[in-house]
Amino acid sequence: MRCVIARFPFELTKGGVLESMKGIKPEPVTGESVIIGRRHYPVKQVGQVITRQDRRDFSAAEVLRAMAQLGFTCRTVPKAAAPLGILSPMQHASAMLGTPVTV
Repeated sequence: MRCVIARFPFELTKGGVLESMKGIKPEPVTGESVIIGRRHYPVKQVGQVITRQDRRDFSAAEVLRAMAQLGFTCRTVPKAAAPLGILSPMQHASAMLGTPVTV
């Protein structure tokens, strides 16, 4: 499959990606990830290995789109819940001690 990552065209196949990632130890996942085989890889690590480019040259969205089109399972970061309110120093101290906090 032909895809463009960081303004460069790449001809990627599922087998080629599997072969490229063989023997690569996954880094800790802190954001978006791709499941390749039975391992969860950070998207930027996968992009760096398959394109041989610096991670700053491409976005995670470009790699996620390409991996999804190849049939890999991609995971995105769930949106964080909005904070309920700002705690006063007294409420913060109470929360740290384990007492119920009212906002």
